[in-house]
Amino acid sequence: MIIEIDGGHTGISFSSCHFIPMHDKCSRLHGHSYIVRIRLEGEQNESGMVMDFVILKKKLRSMISEMDHKVLLPARSRIVKIVEKNGSVEVTSCNKRYVFPAEDVLMLDVTTTTAEEMARMMTEMIIKDIDFPKTVKSVAIGLDEERGQTAWYTKVL
Repeated sequence: MIIEIDGGHTGISFSSCHFIPMHDKCSRLHGHSYIVRIRLEGEQNESGMVMDFVILKKKLRSMISEMDHKVLLPARSRIVKIVEKNGSVEVTSCNKRYVFPAEDVLMLDVTTTTAEEMARMMTEMIIKDIDFPKTVKSVAIGLDEERGQTAWYTKVL
């Protein structure tokens, strides 16, 4: 059985900006209103559920609250150089230099801030933070950059 939470209908969304180095168009700083989706595959438990939706929604909202209205930067990038000093974050990439207030920046555990990498990161985070029932066989998170454009990452438990 599959259960899914569609963040577009449940208000699990956030707005952030990022850039993708060496991409023709996306190397420029730009933003998205992201929508988060989660899909679990598994068997129903003794209470008739695969997983309690309330637990999943609470964790997703907590996760995205940190990302909302932030500049998302790839902490593990070899291309993007990031230096934090005196309350500012200086970023250099592909002959461009940005300086942001540190409070406006979130460093992500990714090599690049694509929807694909962020979906992977979010899936790994939720698996680490939630004790899924043994009946859950896989967890997938989808991240919409815009309607009709979703990156999914699935992890088999």
